[in-house]
Amino acid sequence: MPFIKTAMLNERGAARTGGSSGEYINHFTGVRMRVIGQGNLQLSLLSPDGVNTSVLTPTIMQSTNRISPFTLSSFTQERVQLQVQTTEIDEVFRINRIILFAKATATMEPA
Repeated sequence: MPFIKTAMLNERGAARTGGSSGEYINHFTGVRMRVIGQGNLQLSLLSPDGVNTSVLTPTIMQSTNRISPFTLSSFTQERVQLQVQTTEIDEVFRINRIILFAKATATMEPA
């Protein structure tokens, strides 16, 4: 089944380079995608080590779509990876844009 995984993303939407200095705890609140296709699109947010996951509400795809569907989430992590996949035969998708909504909430984990 087709799937994609994004790079590790932070509140700015891009993976930081240069080590872990400056990492904040982020609250990821939703995903908006410009997607066309057939079938249901399964979305998951994954922590860097894969221990914490959040399975989001599936997106029903259409061959033509005038809106970009928004999927709510509530996931708190330093960085996150978005996994997008289909689970049935003959389901296909084309993603033109992914917007991940996030906000830095803390500078470090509580001691």
